[in-house]
Amino acid sequence: MRIAIGADHGGFELKEHLKRWLAGRGHEVDDCGAFDTNPVDYPVIAAAVGRKVAQGKAVRGIVVDGAGIGSAMAANKLYGVRAALCYDVSSARNSREHNDANVLTLGARLIGVGLAEQIAEVFVTTECTEERHRKRVAMIEALEHSPEQAMSAGYGGGEGPCAPCAAKALAGRAPSVDSSASDERARAFRASAAQQLQGAPAAPAPRPSGSSPSVSTPRESASRSTPTSPSTMSQPMKLDDLSPEDLARVADRIASMLGTATPRGNLVCFGDVCMDARVAKQWIGFGVGRLSSSLGTWSGQSSLDEIARYIDHTLLKAEATSDQIAALCAEARKHSFMSVCVNPFWVKRCAELLRGSSVKVCTVIGFPLGANASDIKAMEARRAIRDGATEIDMVINVGALKSGDDETVYRDIRAVVDAAEDGRAICKVILETALLTDEEKVRASVLSKKARADFVKTSTGFASGGATAADVALMHRAVGGELGVKASGGVKSLADFEEMVRAGATRIGASAGIRILKEAAGEKVGAAPGGKY
Repeated sequence: MRIAIGADHGGFELKEHLKRWLAGRGHEVDDCGAFDTNPVDYPVIAAAVGRKVAQGKAVRGIVVDGAGIGSAMAANKLYGVRAALCYDVSSARNSREHNDANVLTLGARLIGVGLAEQIAEVFVTTECTEERHRKRVAMIEALEHSPEQAMSAGYGGGEGPCAPCAAKALAGRAPSVDSSASDERARAFRASAAQQLQGAPAAPAPRPSGSSPSVSTPRESASRSTPTSPSTMSQPMKLDDLSPEDLARVADRIASMLGTATPRGNLVCFGDVCMDARVAKQWIGFGVGRLSSSLGTWSGQSSLDEIARYIDHTLLKAEATSDQIAALCAEARKHSFMSVCVNPFWVKRCAELLRGSSVKVCTVIGFPLGANASDIKAMEARRAIRDGATEIDMVINVGALKSGDDETVYRDIRAVVDAAEDGRAICKVILETALLTDEEKVRASVLSKKARADFVKTSTGFASGGATAADVALMHRAVGGELGVKASGGVKSLADFEEMVRAGATRIGASAGIRILKEAAGEKVGAAPGGKY
């Protein structure tokens, strides 16, 4: 693939690295500058790369500056360019699959070399193939300039092609070289999209004819647009609008997040907790990936099933045997624990034993010290996800945090979060609170939130101490309730469990899950076992 690449002085070093890296993978790389670290204006570089792509001289373009924002803005001024600023693997994949972006912009001050390589790899190799996405890309193209304007805006600057070449390129991009026909098709696309949002059958887009179509004034259009007008579209969804199929889909989606869910009339229920299906559907539409009925509150009257759904049933001892892992999974299946948490070696075995149940497979990454290189942690996470893990608990680089190197800590977390997101797994960040000051616990929690993790977690269970209610409450405040909080290490009784949940824990990591349930059921149990986990 021929790739045009460029950078200003701030992105020069990363550009040079990516240029060599892409060439090493067999791509033909066209360097548009800069060629040293002397100051240069990023709009000039972005325009040079964008023109290469717009003129068909390159299939993709990559522009690097300090933050990537300005280059994206500049490149998007050119006809035929769809530039996307990507800051992780997921945004790179989305920009290609959904938007058919053809220019990637990167911020050299925001990402490291390893992540830049991952983003570029996904951007170069991913294609936009689904019809629904292609249709929306066509709608974007329909918003672009007329051919006459494109001659100066997209192909200006003194090195554009001749008029016939430009017209040929435009004919291949736009729905029609006739601007009125293009407007007609754009209107049809908008009407179609509006109808689909309302659930009405979409009318086919009209084929432009040789004669000029009639053009309605805004007032005339509004008078005829009852089914698709903004006022109609903004009306709240009624419960009657939800078909049984809608309810089933909502139930399935919630089941993937919280376990078994079933539709009951206009409600979707998991266990004894029910939610208005319309509300659930709206939240899911906003992109919510996890719902909780507790939010850290605790009444002391929850059912055994609700208690079990807090617990990651854990066995992380080095000497754990295959028979013990099998017993762990059998207990988790029987009691419907949220997950089993095991070392990576056992993930595939657990996934096989728990297939068909609601119990998830959780594993630990960079465990227990957190001192692995970030790319090794990410690789370990990806392997675990391939083996069947759906939850990833990673240990932060404690030494980097205590050294004040927040950037390294952030990038370390982000590398694993990217791997988790790519595999549709959730990521919990283990802080190892026993080794940290309160100020360090807050910083680590905030960095985890910035890196888009799903949970912060107290401990590995292998340090000098485990979870405390004070630490859980501090972490909960630090993330503002936007992330879950997992208390782990030393939670060995129902009293411990209740104390952590009251403090704000939304998940409990414990090897004593069976004991906790027995206590909750009123059974007599012996003294809590020793050990850290």
